Amino acid sequence: MTAPTFGVEEEFLLLDPIHGRPVPAAPAVLRMLRNETGPRAELMNYQVETATAVCTGTDELGAELRRLRALAAEAARARGCRLVATAVAPYGAPALSAITDAPRYHGLAARHPTLTALSGVCACQVHVGVPSRDLGAQVLTRLRPWLATLLAISANSPFTGGHDTGYASHRYDLVSQWPTARPPDEWRDAADYDRAVQRLLRRGAAMDERSIYFLARLSPRYPTVEVRVADTCLDRGTTLLLAALVRALVVTATADVRAGLPPPPAAPRWVIGSLLAAAHNGLAGPGIDPFTGDAVPAWDLVSVLVGHVGAALAALGDTATVATQLARLREHGTGAERQRRLWKRAATPFDIVAGLAAITDATD
Repeated sequence: MTAPTFGVEEEFLLLDPIHGRPVPAAPAVLRMLRNETGPRAELMNYQVETATAVCTGTDELGAELRRLRALAAEAARARGCRLVATAVAPYGAPALSAITDAPRYHGLAARHPTLTALSGVCACQVHVGVPSRDLGAQVLTRLRPWLATLLAISANSPFTGGHDTGYASHRYDLVSQWPTARPPDEWRDAADYDRAVQRLLRRGAAMDERSIYFLARLSPRYPTVEVRVADTCLDRGTTLLLAALVRALVVTATADVRAGLPPPPAAPRWVIGSLLAAAHNGLAGPGIDPFTGDAVPAWDLVSVLVGHVGAALAALGDTATVATQLARLREHGTGAERQRRLWKRAATPFDIVAGLAAITDATD
């Protein structure tokens, strides 16, 4: 099997090391990194995004994630702030006054001011190459039942305004307010997908194709399936785990399409319910089985996902990588769990930011 290429976009916050509030330092940080490949601007001027090179294996991807996190963290420190991988600013954030000065972002704010003001949040997007848009559309249909488990693994935004929101992924709660932030439909081919996009554009639900925020979509810029459901991951290992699982899901779905197998029978209400449970509990509580609607331990759903993609992981050479990172995830917990433990023992915003920044930039 020829392994499909893949890559990751990670979004980060720039936080004041004393007070924990977002710092509008992205333009200065990016000027320092202008000769590096990967770093770029995001919606708000207290955010930085990094994009890996197109990779063929998890070792290569892991090295890229390490390189980019180290570069961005060093540049942030040089500008007096800290690079932190959390999906929502833990001490609150300014609204539209912090928007990045770019025509597209100003257009988005003019069309959706309230939603844009809530959108200085950080995601992790995984791209996997597909040979055709027709195949990609069919793959998206088969990803629907597994998106909640990917969200639960990545959940990393329990705090905002200095308070626990009760969610493992408060980011999902915010992002789901966008009219297009929904799971994929059951699309037969690219034409079916494109008709769905055009209907949303005609209704004014999005400004352009790039503003169609399906939780998994055909990338409007690259020949990839783009999975967008995940929070930005607190540590690099969880990002690598997420990317390996997404690629294995795409490989498994591709094989099913080519074998003529029907999509798995996951009812829309159960898919939505599974996402809500994942956003609320992460892996620290029950999830919803998207195939039955039953409440089950979230870690059981992880085991089902890994079993579903086991053949693909073996063919890609990723079985050991996924096993190692899953063991680390069980030991340390999700980003949300680690943040809550940190808040219990930390006395000040200084301690919180220092702890989160250290995990973000860890090299192990």
